[in-house]
Amino acid sequence: MSALQPVRGTHDILPEDMRRHRRVADGARGAAALYGFQEMATPIFEFTDVFKRTLGDTSDIVTKEMYSFERGGDFLTLRPENTAGVARAVISGGLLQQAPLKYFYYGPMFRYERPQKGRLRQFHQIGIETIGVAEPLADIEVIAAGARVLDTLGILARTTLEINTLGDSESRTSYRQKLVDYLKGHEGALSEDSRKRLDRNPLRVLDSKDEGDRKIVANAPLFDDSLTPAARDFYAKVSDGLTRLGIAFSRNQRLVRGLDYYCHTAFEFTTTELGAQSAVMAGGRYDGLIEQMGGPATPGVGWAAGVERLSMMLQDPLPAPRPFAIVPIGPEAETMALTLAEELRRSGITVELGYRGNMSRRMKAANKVNARAAILIGENEISRNAATVRDLDTGEQAEVPLQALKDRLVQFR
Repeated sequence: MSALQPVRGTHDILPEDMRRHRRVADGARGAAALYGFQEMATPIFEFTDVFKRTLGDTSDIVTKEMYSFERGGDFLTLRPENTAGVARAVISGGLLQQAPLKYFYYGPMFRYERPQKGRLRQFHQIGIETIGVAEPLADIEVIAAGARVLDTLGILARTTLEINTLGDSESRTSYRQKLVDYLKGHEGALSEDSRKRLDRNPLRVLDSKDEGDRKIVANAPLFDDSLTPAARDFYAKVSDGLTRLGIAFSRNQRLVRGLDYYCHTAFEFTTTELGAQSAVMAGGRYDGLIEQMGGPATPGVGWAAGVERLSMMLQDPLPAPRPFAIVPIGPEAETMALTLAEELRRSGITVELGYRGNMSRRMKAANKVNARAAILIGENEISRNAATVRDLDTGEQAEVPLQALKDRLVQFR
């Protein structure tokens, strides 16, 4: 019988990787808190309509990538992203009357797609959402919070911020017509999926992953040619605000979001260190999302970032904490070691307690866990109510009374 393996596109997060994950999540959580974002969490699965309504029946995520199942007559989906879940939470929880709302989240997402570097079928995201603020100040703050997260992790300097404007609804209506006119002239060369989208949602063609579609889209009209004065003013305020804060960016007029509820600001922090998957953080304004989900017209803006991709960019993994190893010698010492270990742990001191073997074997075990020092207990130590503390880096050792042991161990920190 062959050994069981993890499902393709998933992986076990072992201690070193987990320390990287924790560094990303804890660093992001702390940075977001500086801007007033409070942590929340949504269920890992939702009714399928939560994502069908927001991502559209024709999107690749809905048609090809969602993990959906039926249980007890309900159609459910493992969340492929979290913005829709957050929007659902504020609607169903009656929270919109408390707007503005500012949330931070962290957790696993699920998409069935081809696994590659930095992209898994079960992956983790951090993200923030500001709901209920229509002013460009919210866009500036959300981007600044993203930059702060990346800077906290030590990777901001190795990324590039790209931004674009998708305009207001009037701008998008004008642009939509120009785009349709252009794409109709290339309809025969478009992929089957894009031809289906041409009438229902032509902006989705801009998101196509088909190489032939991408070549056609590369020469499509730009949003700038359709922007209203109000939309131009909104973008000017965002770009001026970022400049004021010293946040460097470049304009990318091909950066788009194909869904109708996106508007105004779209942005990505990209890198050249992760191969084809260049975006490490992406976001934008989605003023039409909550209304599309059945709530009142409510503005929103946010971003999401892949924890796996960010953790790959960390310079060094956080070292595992170095414990103290208690090494008992003899049955009586083993009994004493058990209670001593628990006393030290109650004081916040990390302790490894050897389970078996003679002194030599237990010392090898102490070195294997990279213990900072060994606490030796034998007959002589018991008779004197003391322990011998051996520094495993220098080899120096000294006998320490048990009542002074905690203070002695603290000195190793």
